[in-house]
Amino acid sequence: MARIAGVDIPPNKRVVISLTYIYGIGRYSSQEIIKEAGVDPNMRVKDLSDAELARLREVIDKNYRVEGDLRREVGMNIKRLQEIGCYRGLRHRRNLPAHGQRTRTNARTRRGARRTVAGKKRARK
Repeated sequence: MARIAGVDIPPNKRVVISLTYIYGIGRYSSQEIIKEAGVDPNMRVKDLSDAELARLREVIDKNYRVEGDLRREVGMNIKRLQEIGCYRGLRHRRNLPAHGQRTRTNARTRRGARRTVAGKKRARK
C-alpha cells in the first residue's frame, strides 16, 4: 500500500482517484499533480514504481498544503472568525449554517436530529 502525505492510498484504484483520498486534494488538483510529476493517469497505484511515487510525494510536499497543515489552517480561520465576533463566527459557534441557507425547514445535517417539543400541535376544535 502506497503512503503519501501520511495517508494510505488505495492500491487497486487509478492514481487520479487514489490521490483524492488525501485531505485537500480533489479531482482537478489530482490531475495537475500527476501532470507535473509525469505519471500516467490511467495507471493503478500498485503498478507505480518507487521513483514515480517519490515524484508524486515531492510535488505534493512542494506545492500543496494537505492533511494536518490544511486542517489546522481551516480550524484557525474558524477560530479567528469566532474570536472577532463576526456573523460567520457566531454561526460556527452555534453550529448553524454560515453561508445564508434557510434553517426553518432544512439544515438537519448541521442542526442535528429533531427534538420533539411537548404541546407543539394545537388541539382540534
